[in-house]
Amino acid sequence: MISLGCAKALVDSEILLGGLKQNEVEITESPEEAETVVVNTCGFLDIAREESVETILQAAELKKSGDIKQLVVMGCLSERYPDELTKEIPETDRIFGSNNHRDIVTFITGKEFAKDDPLFFRSLMTPNHYAYLKIAEGCDNGCSFCSIPIMRGLQKSRPISAIVDEAQRLAENGVKELLIIAQDSTSYGWDLPEKKYLSDLIYALDKSLPESVKWLRIHYAHPAHLSQRIIDAMAATNRVCNYLDMPIQHASDKILTSMRRGLGKEKMRERIQRLRDANPGIALRTTLIVGYPGETEADFNELYDFVKEIRFDRLGVFTYSEEDDTLAAQLNDDVPPEVKDERKAVILDLQAEISAENNQALIGQTLDVLVDEVGESVSVGRTEFDSPEVDQIVHINSVVEKGEFCKVKIEDANEFELIGSLVSGPDTLCTGSTLRFDEW
Repeated sequence: MISLGCAKALVDSEILLGGLKQNEVEITESPEEAETVVVNTCGFLDIAREESVETILQAAELKKSGDIKQLVVMGCLSERYPDELTKEIPETDRIFGSNNHRDIVTFITGKEFAKDDPLFFRSLMTPNHYAYLKIAEGCDNGCSFCSIPIMRGLQKSRPISAIVDEAQRLAENGVKELLIIAQDSTSYGWDLPEKKYLSDLIYALDKSLPESVKWLRIHYAHPAHLSQRIIDAMAATNRVCNYLDMPIQHASDKILTSMRRGLGKEKMRERIQRLRDANPGIALRTTLIVGYPGETEADFNELYDFVKEIRFDRLGVFTYSEEDDTLAAQLNDDVPPEVKDERKAVILDLQAEISAENNQALIGQTLDVLVDEVGESVSVGRTEFDSPEVDQIVHINSVVEKGEFCKVKIEDANEFELIGSLVSGPDTLCTGSTLRFDEW
């Protein structure tokens, strides 16, 4: 099983893996040992599509040489371009969408499933102590640059009861950190028969989960939908990390309007201030797009100045990539690639300075750290201000069991990491993880 792309796709892969294991399919450690290779693709942004195609081609070579018997492709790229993939890579045996888990298991095992059969026990591909909790599929926002609604459809929120049940099963299997994800988590529940809100879900999770789940982390908050009720819920529940992943994309009103983001710079500034007032010390992560069609030097300078003013704690930058059938694809992609790359580098240099200053201010403080990796003499973990894979790390000058919380005194820092020594040891233990994932 090769899973590419975002955390939402990773959850899809975990559901499929659980179904395969449940039906006595052995999962191998390397493609060369397998009879079947499944590639879960990403279709968002040209660089991700290129990686997906290259991965499928590598698997196709294994089939040509007889090392594997079957090649199955699923995910966003296959949702978007099934005919093209079939034509260009004929070694592919079957192509499925993102959520055809039963169909894929049927194809591989020959076992048929009734429509009303429950979905499978999810098998985590993350370390056992943290897991992603997908609360909705699809998106209603219609941002001009984004093809997600084309691939994944309109928003379909899961009922709070189903999410809570899954979260409890994760907790029973040793998960201590739940990362809440959706294409737009802040519009969660608007489409349910009885309208709900992300704040309702936060309170329900906080009330129902055992103390062993110490962190709830919220990702992909749309600034236009960051309501006061969500801000208040985050402040009211100690279990919610003092962290928010909130992609703003830009800070020029002209560009934001063209992007159809629904919120201008002043309103974004006001929402951020309200968030910080209610949650002092909150770490804000954002992502930006540079080189969007029509972005002038003045537009870019507005973005630069906003980043310098707001001082986001974590930040990622993408260069604009034209997506077929989106509204932005009708615009003239008039910013040269070298200018896009230069603007990205300028923003990243600014963010490196901000991060270095922020991290230096943490020297001498003692922070709670969750350990993700363990070496022979050191451990690597994260604070509540950092999400796995995308944010910074803490180097601990001691060996602490993987999946444990500990207190670390920060002794040194650079723009990407903190370095410290153990103050107190772990307080809980971690177990294995196999769980059932309810039907959407």
